Amino acid sequence: MSDFLAQMAATSRERADQAGAFSESDFDKPVTPLKLDGFEVIAELKDRSPAEGALKTTGTNRLDQARRYVDGGAAAISVLTEPSRFDGSLDHLEAVSAACPGTPVMRKDFLVDPVQVLEARRAGASGVLLIATMLDDRALRGLLDCAWEHGLFVLLESFDSDDLKRSRDLLESDGDRAETGQLLFGVNTRNLRTLAVDSERLKRLSPELPKGFCVAESGLKVAADAARVARQGYRLALVGTALMRSDAPAALIAAMREEGTGALAA
Repeated sequence: MSDFLAQMAATSRERADQAGAFSESDFDKPVTPLKLDGFEVIAELKDRSPAEGALKTTGTNRLDQARRYVDGGAAAISVLTEPSRFDGSLDHLEAVSAACPGTPVMRKDFLVDPVQVLEARRAGASGVLLIATMLDDRALRGLLDCAWEHGLFVLLESFDSDDLKRSRDLLESDGDRAETGQLLFGVNTRNLRTLAVDSERLKRLSPELPKGFCVAESGLKVAADAARVARQGYRLALVGTALMRSDAPAALIAAMREEGTGALAA
């Protein structure tokens, strides 16, 4: 790791080291499983992107935006909780989870320790994102086992062939979870070391995708993008910036789902 990703890993470790203790009552909030049918959208809430700058416009209410995502049929809502570069917070996740019962909410962050999975669970998350290249095999196993213990889904994010090979290797031990969609495999077009976007990465890596539900991440802006990645073998899209800047995010989600599902059926 280097540059931006290394910085995020270091600050994430500092936050993990400061986490407090937990009690059984911390995990009383319900866990909502993903429901996957056709092409689905994980809709993201984030106030800021290091690459794009401020995304939250004046007058935008986070909870209203989340409810628009639900109205559009989002399979899940991704909430950024990283504070230093994304202006995120676990409080945001907790508020969205409470405001959108019945829709799973995912913690998106640079997680390095199982205690951060427990933080997510306490805040009402039903899933977490893990970044393969940040985690050695032992750390990844610990985070996955903690997520499974608490019934959470995991989106395991990859950037290259090596990441995808490690993802495919998990099918030997976690294949049943991949079949049901509790374990999702993502490919991010944004390089989190440099923040540059490689628009051809989704297509280039599509022959190497694991069996299961694969997620196209970053760079999808219009419904035709959903159809394109569906034809490449992806079953979901994680969409953030385009929705945060849209005047009609519910309509955009619905259109992406419709065109993506049509492409899967073709």
